[in-house]
Amino acid sequence: NLNPIAQPLASRKLTRKLYKCIKKAAKHKQIRRGVKEVQKFINKGEKGIVVLAGDTLPIEVYCHIPVMCEDRSLPYAYIPSKTDLGTAAGSKRPTCVIMIKPNEEYAEAYGECLEEVTALPVPL
Repeated sequence: NLNPIAQPLASRKLTRKLYKCIKKAAKHKQIRRGVKEVQKFINKGEKGIVVLAGDTLPIEVYCHIPVMCEDRSLPYAYIPSKTDLGTAAGSKRPTCVIMIKPNEEYAEAYGECLEEVTALPVPL
């Protein structure tokens, strides 16, 4: 049940890669979770990959995040499920947005995700 703004949507393969990367990042405390936190760090100029849940409603809660990402040329992608996104981040609760920060501990996984997310077609 994706909402109308869930573009660009990651492929199944990329979604799996993103979940793996989020798990690794969470282990090293390198993620930002939730609209408020992600927003704050985007404003501070932090770099990272922003992953949004495509089944979040109402869209008003986070529809401003992609715009912020585009303004700062941050890569972002939608994945299908907020429940899975929360689980990947090591939380029992669903989450609608996560930012993965780069770190040498999982540089390879991050690099792959970054490359593929950057290659996704950007919505007009």
